Amino acid sequence: MMSEQEIIYKLALSFIPNIGAVNAKNLISYLGGIDKVFSATKSQILKIPGIGEKKYNDIRNNDALLLAEQEFERIKKLDLDVIFYFDAAYPQRLKQQNDCPLLLYASGNIDFNPKRTVAVIGTRSPSIYGQSLCEKIVDDLLQFNVTIISGLAYGIDTIAHRSAIKNKMQTIGILGNGLNAVYPSSNHSLAQKMKLNGGLISEYPIETIPDRENFPRRNRIIASMSDVVIVVESARKGGSFITAEFANNYSKDVFAIPGRLTDVVSAGCNHLIKTHKAHLYTSIEDIAYINRWDAKPKSKQLSLLLDLTEEEKTIYQILKEEKVVGMDTLLYKTQLQLSILSSTLINLEFNGLIKSLPGKKYILGA
Repeated sequence: MMSEQEIIYKLALSFIPNIGAVNAKNLISYLGGIDKVFSATKSQILKIPGIGEKKYNDIRNNDALLLAEQEFERIKKLDLDVIFYFDAAYPQRLKQQNDCPLLLYASGNIDFNPKRTVAVIGTRSPSIYGQSLCEKIVDDLLQFNVTIISGLAYGIDTIAHRSAIKNKMQTIGILGNGLNAVYPSSNHSLAQKMKLNGGLISEYPIETIPDRENFPRRNRIIASMSDVVIVVESARKGGSFITAEFANNYSKDVFAIPGRLTDVVSAGCNHLIKTHKAHLYTSIEDIAYINRWDAKPKSKQLSLLLDLTEEEKTIYQILKEEKVVGMDTLLYKTQLQLSILSSTLINLEFNGLIKSLPGKKYILGA
């Protein structure tokens, strides 16, 4: 557990302008500890790669330690967590990006490194169709043990978070302001519910107001913390479109819901699909197939798995390992006669444990 002084030093380092993760790592490793950053001599600091006269002045000529002490008091008052870049809990997906923040503020009970993460984002003014589809998407994601990430804004974001809570899924809201307030304020009650299984994250100091320029930067965190980004409805310009652009730059899978050409709220989605910056979303199977996701076994399936014959177990294990397998491969790997293999496959499919695809190929059932 971090000491109070260690937290203050980490906060102070985050308050120094132009000190990113690379410079912070160099400072700490070369000087022998984060505390040494604030006590080292000028000659010691200037020997460090990437730290020139300007950055030295940034370190020395500011009130970082005083600001950090004041911030620490606010952290204690609000019962927040502070996650530093070098902490084990820091989101590994976020750490992979060069523009990741040095420090995160968090509130709630958050698993920062869950197995699967999906951002569900969209316009603040969705159509009835968009609202309904957003709920269905989150409902369908339940079977894949997914954490839902969004921005706690009006519209699609709010629906995504609420649907996750309804399904008892972890959901995380990435804010463009400090954690002393929820923006929009109408989502305060929703935010409190999110903290029971998930919570809120911000890179901004606690009393930061929700300035317009904060939100594009916030969107890069939504994109980088997600394995998949789903744009439900979006205009040609807006936050969701920006998030999708970030996701593409981070080589994430982006999906967009196609809409009518006359619908303004679908213009962004249609453009993403048209320019090959998003996969066309038709069902949850699109995401599962591309990401090779297995659904959580249902209770009925669990009981069926216990009663499988040796031949059925062999086939099931092959499909579990190889995802999509053709009949010829199954014949070769199982060494079963064609008649026995065919009847075994029929039985497995009848019980919902596997699915047949065109071309005599098979995958595990949902």
